[in-house]
Amino acid sequence: QVQLVESGGGLVQAGGSLRLSCAASGSRFSINAMGWYRQAPGKQRELVAIMTSGGSANYADSVKGRFTISRDNAKNTVYLQMNNLNSEDTAVYYCTVVVLRQYWGQGTQVTVSS
Repeated sequence: QVQLVESGGGLVQAGGSLRLSCAASGSRFSINAMGWYRQAPGKQRELVAIMTSGGSANYADSVKGRFTISRDNAKNTVYLQMNNLNSEDTAVYYCTVVVLRQYWGQGTQVTVSS
């Protein structure tokens, strides 16, 4: 069973930055993809960014140029650097990893005030 521990959410003013972290533990197998989804009130969960074990990354169009995903494979940790945040980025952010199947973190709230 894979456990995910997220950190780094909070309240920030528009134009500010936050960095999310997610550490995975408990896996006996190599982790494939690691990434982040988000869900705003009244909306469906959507992909924010995801990165393969080889370092290939995909981003939602809405965050390209503002968010950067990275991962430390030795630490089984994925990061999301979020810059130039705006109110539309307000959501619960969920870490996800794929190890034979997909696992989810408990979510961390990001609130951007205008």
